[in-house]
Amino acid sequence: MTTAIEHTAEAIIKALEENGDDKVKLAGLDVDGILRGKMISLDKFKSIIHAGFGFCSVVFGWDMHDQTYFKELSISNQENGYHDIIAKVDLKTFRRIPWENNVPFFLVSFYDPDTDEPIAPCPRGLLKSALAKFEKDNMGAMAGAEYEFYQFSASPDNIRSEKPESIPSITPGMFGYSLTRPVLFQEYYYGVYDTCKAFNVPLEGWHTESGPGVYEAALAFTDVAEMADRASLFKLTVKALGAKNGITPCFMAKPKQGLPGNSGHLHVSIVDKQTGKNLFAREEKDPNPPYPDVAYVSDLGRHFLAGVLEGLPYMMPLFAPTINSYKRLVENFWAPVTVSWGLEHRAASIRLITPPTASPKATRLEVRVPGADCNPHFALAAILACGYRGIEKKLELTTPPLGKTQPSGGERLAKSLQAATAKFMEKGSIAREVLGDAFVEHFGGTREHECRQWEEAVTDW
Repeated sequence: MTTAIEHTAEAIIKALEENGDDKVKLAGLDVDGILRGKMISLDKFKSIIHAGFGFCSVVFGWDMHDQTYFKELSISNQENGYHDIIAKVDLKTFRRIPWENNVPFFLVSFYDPDTDEPIAPCPRGLLKSALAKFEKDNMGAMAGAEYEFYQFSASPDNIRSEKPESIPSITPGMFGYSLTRPVLFQEYYYGVYDTCKAFNVPLEGWHTESGPGVYEAALAFTDVAEMADRASLFKLTVKALGAKNGITPCFMAKPKQGLPGNSGHLHVSIVDKQTGKNLFAREEKDPNPPYPDVAYVSDLGRHFLAGVLEGLPYMMPLFAPTINSYKRLVENFWAPVTVSWGLEHRAASIRLITPPTASPKATRLEVRVPGADCNPHFALAAILACGYRGIEKKLELTTPPLGKTQPSGGERLAKSLQAATAKFMEKGSIAREVLGDAFVEHFGGTREHECRQWEEAVTDW
């Protein structure tokens, strides 16, 4: 665990020097939520700690396989020579990497070298912009994240050479909440939990989920910006420990046909920044609510929920960003496929959690559409931006809640990345309204690249 120190450049440099550190690791996030970074010397770190340093913009000009996009996008392209952008160190993210001899580690955010403004597709920058709308009204946002993912007892090279159905999982069969199965890979299972704590990515829950070799992690609740960072660093931790144990964790939305997919459920609430009071909670039960499901939800909470529901169809590429994502979002697999919500309803796109099953301070939305493959910064930014729009416009709930025996509700969400991207990028879309044209054009272009790659692929099918 990183020792608590003052998050100033001078205090951090002093702490590193006193500890005898001679190197630092830095990383930022690309549009796919993948950490891209490097190791630098302590002397280099001292020289860039205030102003930042040049970082090749190509990380926003290529896909997760380092293939440049077929479509020239504004941040990084042939015309600008794939020039450098500026990476600025976020000193508040200081921690040490337990599995790499406790080397110091910091996250960076990316800025335009000409304007010194965050570049449109920087994940941390986009979330910061969405959060700023709440902060100007003296509000903050809290979040939690849950990840399901498969673990295969094979190296990446072996996985590439095998057919998906024949890749061995670390445990066979379906057994959620098993106390015995983690014993088979006990060092890895307990190692993830303990290492996450040491890496300042604490877990509040860690168990097997239904599916061969599937685990689920619930990250400890915290403010939304910190949660997004921790979610990304959680994946890094799991993949690193997996590599050391001959295990390949898989966060694909749907790794195997006929088995459950991997979700990345996100819990969100809005709070008063001064008092910490949950602003979704109602002081007293509403005797005459528009729907009984929101009897304990404040007017602000209802507007936020209405905003998320209205924006949901336009934000699908941020929740389901790959071709594979839509293999998870099919009927009859406990995955939400419509614009829907309901009190404690796990088949809905948004599960509302309120009293009497939760305390007032725990009143929140669980957005169940995102898969484990989504970029958490983008997904949380989308939720906040749509929710704020609902508050600002005082939107009312027009979609009734799902009944307890009702598996689906309103508009069918996109069935493919192609359809989702078209809705996201269409003229006048809610995505453009709340996230800006520059972001939509860039991220939409990256998804069009994914679609084109898929169209050109020759598959077993």
